[in-house]
Amino acid sequence: MTKEQIKNFLKEKPGYLKVGPERLSERLDCSVEACAAALTEVRLETKGADFDIDKDFNVENNNESVITEFQTFLDTNDIAPTDVSSVKFWQTMSGQQRFSVVTKNEGRNVSEIKKEIEDFAAIYSPVVPKASSLNKLSDPVVYEVSLPDIHYGKVHGYTLKEIEHQFIGVVKDLVEKAKGLDIERFLLPIGNDGMNSEGMRRTTTKGTPQEDSASWKETFRGYWALMVTAIDYLKTIAPVDVIVISGNHDYERMFYAGDVISGWYRNDKNVTVDNSEESRKYYEYGVNMIMFTHGDNEKAAEMPLIMATEQPEMFARSTHREAHCGHFHKEMVNEYRGVKVRFIPSICPNDEWHKRMGYAAKRTGQAYIWNKEVGLEGYLQSNIRG
Repeated sequence: MTKEQIKNFLKEKPGYLKVGPERLSERLDCSVEACAAALTEVRLETKGADFDIDKDFNVENNNESVITEFQTFLDTNDIAPTDVSSVKFWQTMSGQQRFSVVTKNEGRNVSEIKKEIEDFAAIYSPVVPKASSLNKLSDPVVYEVSLPDIHYGKVHGYTLKEIEHQFIGVVKDLVEKAKGLDIERFLLPIGNDGMNSEGMRRTTTKGTPQEDSASWKETFRGYWALMVTAIDYLKTIAPVDVIVISGNHDYERMFYAGDVISGWYRNDKNVTVDNSEESRKYYEYGVNMIMFTHGDNEKAAEMPLIMATEQPEMFARSTHREAHCGHFHKEMVNEYRGVKVRFIPSICPNDEWHKRMGYAAKRTGQAYIWNKEVGLEGYLQSNIRG
């Protein structure tokens, strides 16, 4: 910019008259010399070219050095001469010259002060690059929606329809929270005490009596239909890999339900169903190895050895290994020999017995983000009140 352009800028924005030439040079991206010359000329034009320090501020009997020091003080602090209301000079007992300056603050309203501050702050305001929003992460992921232990049919104060509504609501909430992820596939473990009892006996698999809210036929049909509803929703977004895990409440019925679901999707290329007879199921994705089991039989500390024994080749290929379990209805995570054993929380409502015994847990659904090359990147969570 030329000196005349700088002067025009200063006249349009007089707040900049209070800054030094270096700062003005940074603001306008021009030479310090041009800014210094323009500042001097405009200050004289607008702030009083006839300024006389001795006359205007009643400076008498003061030597040249203190006058020079005073003028330097004004320049250093970016104070224009006409902004000074009064100056008092005195001499200390040791003979040193001193002065104090009072600037003109009277009569200025808030708007003027605010404008001056804004103009001054603009000089220092950084140029921040505009953030670019990412619609998707750079890497594709497997998104594991894990909702174990819903105990469909259990007596706890909710109807089956209410439980179905809550289950699908959590699934959709977890998917909604995953916006921005490049979901390559969904991983949907089902079962893990998906149903509350073994059916007509209305007991656990080992025979412990259970109180169910509906007939064994209604709970069986209702459960697998609920899983189909969830799978149908997920597959509109990405292919779905279903893992069927039996629990200690529904070991037999869950296998039958898994066969129904497997048959339902037998011709659907976007859905795979693992309903093999093994109690423990395995899933491999890139460097990740995940074991699924209910968690009521195995000791957590022994799971790394079980994984290495049952799937030695997968174990050798993987660098990130986890075991995902249910059973306890609450989140517990420990690591043994490089394998993270994760007990996953449940959205199942607490019944009276659990409340009375102090076992009530927070109703929570979780979904895990698996990166093919770097392992688990985190998880998202959906909570249910009550």
